[in-house]
Amino acid sequence: MAVAMAQSLVALDFSFETPGASEDLRAILRGASLTREASQAKTPDAQDLFASARADYARLLGALYDQGYYSGRISIRVDGREAAAIAPMDAPDTINAIRVTIEPGPQFHFGAAEIAPLARDTELPQGFATGASARSGLIVEAATAGVEGWRNQGHAKAKVSSQSLTADHRTQILDAHIGLAPGPQLSFGKMSIDGYERLRPKRLVEIAGFPTGERFDPAKLEEVRARLRRTGIFSSVTLTEDEAVGPGNTLDASLSVVEDKTRRIGFGAELASLDGLTLNGYWLHRNLFHGGERFRAEADISGIGGATGGLDYTLGARLDRPATLSPDTSAYLETELSRLNQDDYTEDAFSFGLGFDHIFNPRLTGSAGVEYGWSRVEDSLGTTIFRQIAVPIALTWDNRDTVTDATRGYYGKATLTPFVGLSGTGSGAQMTGDFRAYRGFGAEDRFVLAGRLQLGAVFGPSLEDTPRDYLFYSGGGGTVRGQPYQSLGVSILNGGTQRTGGTQFLGLSGELRGGVTDTIGLVGFYDAGFISADGPSGTVDDWHAGAGIGLRYKTGIGPIRLDVAAPVGGDTGEGAQLYLGIGQAF
Repeated sequence: MAVAMAQSLVALDFSFETPGASEDLRAILRGASLTREASQAKTPDAQDLFASARADYARLLGALYDQGYYSGRISIRVDGREAAAIAPMDAPDTINAIRVTIEPGPQFHFGAAEIAPLARDTELPQGFATGASARSGLIVEAATAGVEGWRNQGHAKAKVSSQSLTADHRTQILDAHIGLAPGPQLSFGKMSIDGYERLRPKRLVEIAGFPTGERFDPAKLEEVRARLRRTGIFSSVTLTEDEAVGPGNTLDASLSVVEDKTRRIGFGAELASLDGLTLNGYWLHRNLFHGGERFRAEADISGIGGATGGLDYTLGARLDRPATLSPDTSAYLETELSRLNQDDYTEDAFSFGLGFDHIFNPRLTGSAGVEYGWSRVEDSLGTTIFRQIAVPIALTWDNRDTVTDATRGYYGKATLTPFVGLSGTGSGAQMTGDFRAYRGFGAEDRFVLAGRLQLGAVFGPSLEDTPRDYLFYSGGGGTVRGQPYQSLGVSILNGGTQRTGGTQFLGLSGELRGGVTDTIGLVGFYDAGFISADGPSGTVDDWHAGAGIGLRYKTGIGPIRLDVAAPVGGDTGEGAQLYLGIGQAF
């Protein structure tokens, strides 16, 4: 204790000198130094300082090599003695001064930069070339790229067979010669599995879709891992290649999984000053019949305390079975009951459907199914029953960097739903599109431009013969903030006295998001919506718009969103509105 107190009372005299180094190199060396980091402690500890000083020789030398400096000199003097010359058992109890001096010397350049043999389509780092700065990291990157090039061609056991590095200190030239041994081209053998508990092993194999008999490809192994992870069943997935090559140039693999808890419950809430409070919740089971089946039941109540319409209720359930037809195709059954209390009508609805979802690649997914829908609508025209059989088809492209708070990338979803009406319901098709783009700029994407385009259209039936849930409204948090929920529709039925949704919809949204701190952000936004319909009285259409500002607070599950918006176009609303929820608006 006395020794520690004595050290804390002594002010450390620390210096870090890099004569002849550029500012960029100096910054790199300062960042690599453990001694400098330890010296900045409020009460530097002698043991920590001494250990850091001894470790810094290798760290600083590595930093010099990584930048192409191979004749540098490093001196770390602890109270006048070179730290490397002090035996660990003679570590000082107190340290008063540390002098770090690094003379980088001249930067070396590549004379020869050769690696062979290379597989076709191998991309070497651009800096690995004659005349370029001879950074040691480039040599490692080139060797890694060479090995990966052969692995991508099926040579799973490719490796570096030889390496010759010669530095000429008179000319500051480094010659690098790397030899590769591709080894034989292999195909996938068998996959052994362990760690499963509730999931049946046969289903585990089907979900994994291990490509036995196909040519080795490391991307195929990642596909297996991705299929298993997206089931949500496992907390850990480890797939490793065997060390030894099997008979017939085959390569086996070992899969080890750890199953997660099967059940999950969640809830959410969103508040709008005019539309009221929306509450939703779900219960999820991720291995219902021990075959990886995912069952989800969810309920939604909206319009609580709202100034328009009444309470809306939705109760739904969905069962998904992975690896149906193929490892990347899942089957689903879903059903939904709902009651909507709108200003212009009340609807009770039921639907039941089945279909398939397919993952084409990590960015592109698609779905197709068959659905039966029934609804009873009560409005000023009386009571109308709609029945239809539909074939919903959808494609989704998503390359955003994150889902809840994207700073770059694109998202697009297009749907086509042909439907055949029963018992007087019209027949036709509905098309929708939702397209979003994000562009970050500034340091660490501090500012983000985000844009959204929504499209919708119904073709075929007349307006009065179209199921109400196929029509389009505009207004509210999902379309035009600042305008009341579903405030923009059309009024052409019953001589223009009956209001309903339109058969064409266009929505535009733009946001400028800026980070004030690491957790707090501000947003400025503008939304506009257009609704049109072709009815007995001809074409009717209208626009409205809203704009406002928002506050964002970043959390681990996404930003908390608070938006204040007001109408800036159209005649469907007045006054400011407040929106509170989780996640960006789009």
